[in-house]
Amino acid sequence: MKISESRKKELLQFLHNNNLICDNLELLNKALTHSSYTNENNLSSFENYERLEFLGDAVLKLISSRYLYEKFENYDEGILSKIRAALISDNTLSKFASKIDLGKYMIFGPAEKKLGGENRKSSLACAFEALLGALYLDNKGEITKNFLLEFLKEETPYIETHLAQLNAKSTLQEYTQEKYKTLPEYKIINETGPAHKKTFEIQIEINGQTISTATGDSKKEAQQNAAYLAIKKLGLLAKEEEQNV
Repeated sequence: MKISESRKKELLQFLHNNNLICDNLELLNKALTHSSYTNENNLSSFENYERLEFLGDAVLKLISSRYLYEKFENYDEGILSKIRAALISDNTLSKFASKIDLGKYMIFGPAEKKLGGENRKSSLACAFEALLGALYLDNKGEITKNFLLEFLKEETPYIETHLAQLNAKSTLQEYTQEKYKTLPEYKIINETGPAHKKTFEIQIEINGQTISTATGDSKKEAQQNAAYLAIKKLGLLAKEEEQNV
C-alpha cells in the first residue's frame, strides 16, 4: 500500500514522540492499519496489522517472560504465568497503547472510525502487538525490548498487588469445576452508552443461582469484576492471595 507524504509525516511524528526508530515506514504503516480499512477499500488483508500482530504477540511473550523470570526469582511457574497473563491482556495492552496515543495514528475504515475505533480496547491492543512485530522485523530488537520494558516495569507492581482480583475468573472456574463439575455462567443483563463507549452489566450464575453482578467498560472487565465479587462471597479470595505469596 502506497504511503502519501502526509502519512509519512504522521508516522515520523509518532516515532519521534516515542523515541523510536523504524526505517521501514511501510511496515510501520501496516502495523497501524485496521482491518476495517483494508476491507472497505478492497485491499489484501496482508496490508493490515493482522500478520504483524501474530508476530508481535510472540515478541511480547518472550520479552515479558524473561523480564518476569529475572525479576521474581522466588515465584514458581504458576504464579509467573498468572502475572504474565494479566500483563499481556488486552486491557493492559490497550493502556500501553493509550499512553503513546496509538489510536490517533491508526487508519480505520469510515464506519469503524465513526464508531470510535481509535478508542476500542481490542483494536488498540492488537495494534500495540503489531507495532512490536514491526519494530522487531525492522531489526530493532534492542529498541523493541527497551521500549516494551518501560511499560512492563511500570505496570508489574500494580498487577502483582492486585493479582487475586485479576485472576478471579480462573479461580472461580477452578472452584466450580472441582465442586460442581460445571462452569460459572456469565450473562449480560444490561448494556448502556454509545457503541464505542458502552458499559456492560454482567451477572454470574452457578447451577442456576445468581452469585454476583458487576459492571465494566467491556464485557471482559465486567466479567472480571463480577468474578472478583463472587470469589469474595465464596471465601476464595484469601486462599488465592495465600497462593500468590
